[in-house]
Amino acid sequence: MTGSVASSYYGTYRTTEDVDVVVELPSWNVKEFCAKFPDPTWYVDEIAAAEAVRFYGMFNIIHNPSALKIDVIAVKEAPYHELRLDRARPVAAYGDRLIRFSTPEDVILSKLEFYKMGQSDKHIRDIARMFEMSGSSFDLVYIEMWAPRIGVSREWAMMKERLGLP
Repeated sequence: MTGSVASSYYGTYRTTEDVDVVVELPSWNVKEFCAKFPDPTWYVDEIAAAEAVRFYGMFNIIHNPSALKIDVIAVKEAPYHELRLDRARPVAAYGDRLIRFSTPEDVILSKLEFYKMGQSDKHIRDIARMFEMSGSSFDLVYIEMWAPRIGVSREWAMMKERLGLP
């Protein structure tokens, strides 16, 4: 779990239009994965899923009765993304069910990537709220190390200035 759901967990709640989930999905498992979301309850386009996996993109799963949209982000086989998945934390949600959430640092880096792509201020506001709630516990060295490696140095510098961080 990542995106606005995770930033709400680490910061303050805000409404969202979708749920962002990061998956490591090998191409040979796409058909089996999509079959776990059967019609008519769910909508998932197996071709779009296969393309997303092939090009490390995103595809949607929609829960038809509620119109809940899940953005499934297929991660690249790269050191950062593998580490990001390894670092995810189990969080109790929906009763006894554990869901793995990206760490706050990885949510911040992800939000910076999305901000860079679309310049939507909602990502910047999410990061600011995360820092307001618990920023003193964040591993800033980790963010400093990965920001240049994933191409968000400029965005991180802007965010640090906004937050008054050295």
